[in-house]
Amino acid sequence: MMGFKAVVFTTAVLAVLLSSPALAQRAAPAPVSLPPSTAPAPAPAPHYVDLAQLLSLAGPFHTFLNYLEKTNVIETFQSQANRTEEGITIFVPKDSAFAALKQSTFSNLTDDQLKTLLLYHAFPRFYALSQFRNLSALNPVSTFAGSPYTLNLTDDMGSISVQSMWSKPRIASSVYATDPVAIYALNKVLLPMQIFSKDPPLAPVPAPAPEPGAADTPSPAASKSGGLTDNRDSSAAAYSAVASCFMLAAAGCLMALML
Repeated sequence: MMGFKAVVFTTAVLAVLLSSPALAQRAAPAPVSLPPSTAPAPAPAPHYVDLAQLLSLAGPFHTFLNYLEKTNVIETFQSQANRTEEGITIFVPKDSAFAALKQSTFSNLTDDQLKTLLLYHAFPRFYALSQFRNLSALNPVSTFAGSPYTLNLTDDMGSISVQSMWSKPRIASSVYATDPVAIYALNKVLLPMQIFSKDPPLAPVPAPAPEPGAADTPSPAASKSGGLTDNRDSSAAAYSAVASCFMLAAAGCLMALML
């Protein structure tokens, strides 16, 4: 009986000890500390090509760039260039191409006409040179100016021409061609018939400058004329001398007869 009571007492003591909060807290497993989660690095900001800066440094495109900035078309082109999924292709005439035409060709245009002319020099999509052969099969190709303003492309053994109504310039060089921006230099200005009803006149060709010292050099005709004058003067002097001798001789004979 005493042994049974001891067992009961021992069991009761263990139950009390196990049910105490301190022992339960001590017996609970320690929480596992996890390393702080690492936030993903932010994506780098997209790099956009600065068209105005590129055109100002890449070549003699000051006239075209001035027109772009004057009409704010540069902002339209820049916005399209920033759309990396589409891109832009720009045909840029050199300064010499504008100088070859009369100044009135562009000064007589309205603001809307000038803006349309500039938009006519671009496609609202990026095209590498290797794509122009396939693109030429789609002629005529619409430009940034809209569907009525189209261009015809030809690829002749790698020599690419861009044809408008009054001009057919070839691509002189690739200025920049990295997706999404392509810029190609032209040796002539693209002239659509919707703006120019007839072929614009060329600028007058300046007269060649005279060579140094040319004014001091007598012409062959002057030299020949001067030679004739000298010969005539010599002949007249000789004739005068002969006539004087003849008259003296005649006078001497007359005096001899009188004596």
